[in-house]
Amino acid sequence: MAGTRKVTVSTDAHGHTAGWSEAPSAPATTVPPDPTAAAFFDVDNTMMQGASIYWFARGLAARKYFTTGDLARFAWQQARFRLLATEHAGDMSQAKEAALAFVQGWRVDDIERLADEIFDELMAPRIWAGTRRLAQRHLDAGERVWLVSAAPVEIGRVIAARLGLTGAIGTVAEVVDGAYTGRLVGDLMHGPAKAEAVTQLAAVEGLDLDRCAAYSDSANDLPMLSAVGRAVAVNPDPALLRQAREQGWDVRDFRTGRRAVRIAVPSTAAAGLVAGAVTAGLALHRRRHREA
Repeated sequence: MAGTRKVTVSTDAHGHTAGWSEAPSAPATTVPPDPTAAAFFDVDNTMMQGASIYWFARGLAARKYFTTGDLARFAWQQARFRLLATEHAGDMSQAKEAALAFVQGWRVDDIERLADEIFDELMAPRIWAGTRRLAQRHLDAGERVWLVSAAPVEIGRVIAARLGLTGAIGTVAEVVDGAYTGRLVGDLMHGPAKAEAVTQLAAVEGLDLDRCAAYSDSANDLPMLSAVGRAVAVNPDPALLRQAREQGWDVRDFRTGRRAVRIAVPSTAAAGLVAGAVTAGLALHRRRHREA
């Protein structure tokens, strides 16, 4: 998979930029394709228990890219953010700045290689089987299935490929000569940006949004859920659960017992916080490498 980055970037009439990337190989199916229907799945706490960028960071920590102390501080911060249930503009700004610092200087093939390894080690055991079955139903019906995540689109694409899905919509970082420049193309894939990206993808791919479905755990994704004909709340937070009941949306909760009361991590807060910790660790790793 390394070195095969193919990201489609689209900008609409309002200047909103979105990016998506298909998985390296299309899902095998004997069902005739349905060209106008698709399903869009949030990743963090919807398809996977926890935040994908957090598990990616765990894998980096295991490889000595940064310390376990950095990871512990992030774990405490993410719990605090969820308890406060706040994602203010300042937090979003910090998340974007951290994302910029996180990717700067990294090669695309290194990110994809590490994500591929870390998926097997830490992400695969945390895929919600119930959500995976929901995605498979769409594939079995000949529909395309896209992941939608605030994580870098390369990480989303690796997850989509390993799950046999169509591809991923995610945050896009600028790449020059195979390496990240530290600048984003568009904004962090969060909140309204997800709905805009889904709408742009539908226009390019000829999808009928009224025939499409979207799945998420968070009220932050209400714009995306409202953009399609069928919205499903998966492992919903309290705000989304209230909205789903008011709108008559389907609710699927795959958490049981103690899992059901665990506090999940908001994807944007996770992306910003972990990127900050990873950034410091990567800087230290690069400095040690130069001194060695």
